[in-house]
Amino acid sequence: MTFATRANRDLARGVAIACVLALVVAAVVWWIFESANTRRISAYFDQAIGVYAGSDVRVLGVKIGTIDSVTPAGTQVRVDMSVDRGVRIPATAQAVVVAPSVVSDRYVQLAPVYTGGPQMGDNGVIPIGRTATPVELDQLYGSLDKVSTSLGPNGANANGSLSDLLNTLAANLSGNGQNLHDTINQLASVATTLDSNKDNLFATVDNLSQFTQALANSDATVRQFTSQLADVSGFLAGQRSQLADAVTALGTSLGQVQGFIQNNRAAIKSNVDNLAQVTKVLVNERSSLAEVLDTAPLALDDIVNSYNASSGSLDARADLNDLANPPIVEVCHLLRQGTPANLPQVLADACNQIAPVLQGALPLPSAAQVLAALQQGKLPPLPLPLAGVVFGSSTSGGGQ
Repeated sequence: MTFATRANRDLARGVAIACVLALVVAAVVWWIFESANTRRISAYFDQAIGVYAGSDVRVLGVKIGTIDSVTPAGTQVRVDMSVDRGVRIPATAQAVVVAPSVVSDRYVQLAPVYTGGPQMGDNGVIPIGRTATPVELDQLYGSLDKVSTSLGPNGANANGSLSDLLNTLAANLSGNGQNLHDTINQLASVATTLDSNKDNLFATVDNLSQFTQALANSDATVRQFTSQLADVSGFLAGQRSQLADAVTALGTSLGQVQGFIQNNRAAIKSNVDNLAQVTKVLVNERSSLAEVLDTAPLALDDIVNSYNASSGSLDARADLNDLANPPIVEVCHLLRQGTPANLPQVLADACNQIAPVLQGALPLPSAAQVLAALQQGKLPPLPLPLAGVVFGSSTSGGGQ
């Protein structure tokens, strides 16, 4: 081998080594700059069908990185991603595998969009609880196959039950389309009303919660009340025969009262009318009555002073003919003759107005009639007709 040949070979070897070193340096520089502009994120999925290294990583459909690797991890699949460091990702972000169409490659989408709060840093991990994958066609076909098998002739419709159900539903819904439409509209109105009054509904629920809490806090008091109520119920149950007798007697008494009122309704009406006149007079003379109440104590004191203790009599002259007068008239007469110097004239005027009305409403017997009846062993004449048993009469059976 000549010297020139050996020199050419060494030169070629040096050039080759230099090229290899240049490529290595370029790769290192690229990796350094690339890693400086990206962050690594790992996500765990239950499956990763159609997801490959080099697939896109997107946010709202905009590419922000790529998938570095897809590796199995037990019953899960780990997907390592590199995303642009300038894009902020929420610390609680979710990862979803999106299939744009049946035949296109799938990509991983991160959501939601960052609006504030903690950010996901380098080597962030999204657990399987925050990931989701689309339903595969074979899973959908398998579910449809299970449904059709379950509802088929070897399943729920083995004895024609499903067919009978469908026929019954068809018969019930036949001709009721308008009614069904109206029902749906009314349900929508109810839902709208509930939505419009949700504050009141929630307030009612809150008030009920407070009420039940108050009952719970007063549990001992409520128990005592129910115990006392049970005691009362037991007492009433033990006295039910006496209560029944009392109610029966009350019913009899009410019947007698009803009969009395029915038989004497004319007289009762007349007395009520006269009583109305009395109250009218009292209302008209209320100022006079007020004056009487002010001066009556002095008049009564004068009457007391007219008593003669030494002789045991009143220092006044009595007119026996006054005993024939009605009691009301006699009282007014005595008031007028009592102490004329201290008795106001308004009292005599009020007595003169009230006496005829009272005498007409309640015609009491005079003193002479009372004395005569008592001497004969009879009751004095009453202003109302007798009803029921009258005790103290001369006859043993009484009057009915």
